[in-house]
Amino acid sequence: MRKDRFEGRVAIVTGGTTGIGAATARRLVEEGARVVVAARRPEPGLALVAELGEDRVRFCKCDVTVQSDVEALIAMTVETFGGLDILVNNAGVTCFGGYTPDLSSQDWHQTIAINLHSIYYACKAAIPHMKCRGGGAIVNTTSISGMSADYGFTAYNAAKGGAINYTKALAIDHAQDNIRVNTVAPGLVDTPMADALEQFHVREPWVANIPMKRGGKPEEIANIIAFLASDEASFMTGSVVVADGGLSATTGQPNLPKLLAELGVAG
Repeated sequence: MRKDRFEGRVAIVTGGTTGIGAATARRLVEEGARVVVAARRPEPGLALVAELGEDRVRFCKCDVTVQSDVEALIAMTVETFGGLDILVNNAGVTCFGGYTPDLSSQDWHQTIAINLHSIYYACKAAIPHMKCRGGGAIVNTTSISGMSADYGFTAYNAAKGGAINYTKALAIDHAQDNIRVNTVAPGLVDTPMADALEQFHVREPWVANIPMKRGGKPEEIANIIAFLASDEASFMTGSVVVADGGLSATTGQPNLPKLLAELGVAG
């Protein structure tokens, strides 16, 4: 960690008050940035401001599915800190809606709005300000679920897949503007969003499929986001950085040596 890596830079982190977002805000502040965290609930946001200091962090109440809210977030950031250099589109929601015939239209539209439309709203408002600063860095939090399919997660798969390809489109469109756009695609991360796994008693078999046999920590994803936002990633744009404990490295076929051993069959 370098205390001055983001000195003089201004960042926005959506979904910035819990989980990966809060860990990212802390990391950017520790390395010198001034950060605006955005979320719908003010209590955790104001607590983060009290923790990190109002001179470095501000909270903005924002519903990322409402374009005017997002435009107000960008405007507030520029007015408060004088510009915008880093945009972390981290707000997201999962959706286990079942198969398409059983998936409600409301769940479909909400999932697309939070995970995909919000990125468009933020980038549309932020990019002109970044161009005025001579460039910038955008990092989108997507998912390995945008790279392959999950049973019963059709809306989530569609939203995250769209966000990954939108990241690539932004990257090539704005490379000449010195604006880099990358995405981190996590697997299971121990955040409030993953609490439902415990509620439905499926966390243990979920983790059993991960080669590292654990979920990720929010700080581990924040480390990647900070790298992608920094000058150390200056030749990276349109990249998808996977952080999933090795889950997507497998073919999905069973662990044959383990299975044979359990069956008492010699390898």
